[in-house]
Amino acid sequence: MAAVIKLAYVVLAFMVVAAPYAAEGTLTYGQVAGKVGSCLGYLKGGDLNPDCCPGVKGLLAMAKTKDDRQAVCRCLKYAVQSVTGIKMANVVALPGKCDVTIPYKISPATDCATVK
Repeated sequence: MAAVIKLAYVVLAFMVVAAPYAAEGTLTYGQVAGKVGSCLGYLKGGDLNPDCCPGVKGLLAMAKTKDDRQAVCRCLKYAVQSVTGIKMANVVALPGKCDVTIPYKISPATDCATVK
């Protein structure tokens, strides 16, 4: 329960900070968090929730434009930096676990402006 509350605070904080920078029609942090929220347990070292991979695949399907892909990148980058207890090895392994290809590395060092 505490992790869900923390994720909600992170989502709210990001929405307040990022709102002025969101381009028209781009995906929001709330949409991204809604799709990958079920992955949080795995990303913190737990088991892979059965809802995680469908959420990841749904998010990739939603990110149709360059602006959408950059917005998703920024949201994921912010999440891995902000949520305590995230295991970067699990972040890196998640696309393979879900049998998807993400066109960039999910990392605090990723330059989301270069995502095409």
